[in-house]
Amino acid sequence: MTDIAPAEADGTLERLAAAALWADAEDAALVVRRLADPPGDRAWTVLATPDRDGAVFTSIGADGAGHIDLIAVDPAAQGRGIGRALVGAAEEWMRAHGAAEARFAGNPPCYAWPGIDVRYTPAACLAESLGYERYRVAWNMTAGLPARYDEAEHEADLAKLAAAGVTVAAAPAGERATVAAFVREQWNDKWAWEAEQATGLHYAYRDGEILGFAAWGARPLWFGPMGTAEAARGLGVGRVLLRRCLAEQAAAGQTSAQIGWVGPLRFYSRAVGARAERVFWLYRRALD
Repeated sequence: MTDIAPAEADGTLERLAAAALWADAEDAALVVRRLADPPGDRAWTVLATPDRDGAVFTSIGADGAGHIDLIAVDPAAQGRGIGRALVGAAEEWMRAHGAAEARFAGNPPCYAWPGIDVRYTPAACLAESLGYERYRVAWNMTAGLPARYDEAEHEADLAKLAAAGVTVAAAPAGERATVAAFVREQWNDKWAWEAEQATGLHYAYRDGEILGFAAWGARPLWFGPMGTAEAARGLGVGRVLLRRCLAEQAAAGQTSAQIGWVGPLRFYSRAVGARAERVFWLYRRALD
């Protein structure tokens, strides 16, 4: 049996993740660092083999369910049952923390992916072999950078906002309390945490009242979340804020941006030519 024990999320695990997660090698190390710095009230741990050829991040969600946030096995060590042992160790940790259900699913607001990317076929096979049930499908969209959009439409959006007395601005890190409070009131605590943690945050306001926001980098390199207050919909606030964020991401050197856990496909397709690309399967099973 493979020995599994608590570990530190250090450079060794970052390199392991980059080697194992071939479809996410570019930001694997950033994801490891993000998972190691969740909200202060989250119960979480990282478990690893003694020689660090396999590791799993696991946590407890706000609803009490356990989550397998990231699992990585060195390609040279695959086929030895390490992945199965890691899941078993994660499940034991979840039980010890009162979880009655285990999930291969993102645990917002601090997560790696919505679920198992279908391209990681061995991970999906592992989940199903262990009795996990696929219960939901999620997807990301990809926007090429610099973003493609209708310049005339964008100028019309800016003119419409100006005519309506709406201003758009960036919220620097450390100066986001007001925007976060708006997000918390309009949506939820999870989005508010992401807004505060994001690399970039933009918002729209009128007469001192915030009307909408958009963020990027809360999940490394991805765009989101974004929202517009109901009273301000139809003005083009969302399109303008989205394009501001993507422009920042392009300026930071990104050639594309993932729009995570997408709902409105048509909006992103029309606004910036984004395409549906990554598909994730979410799994769960009851813990005995």
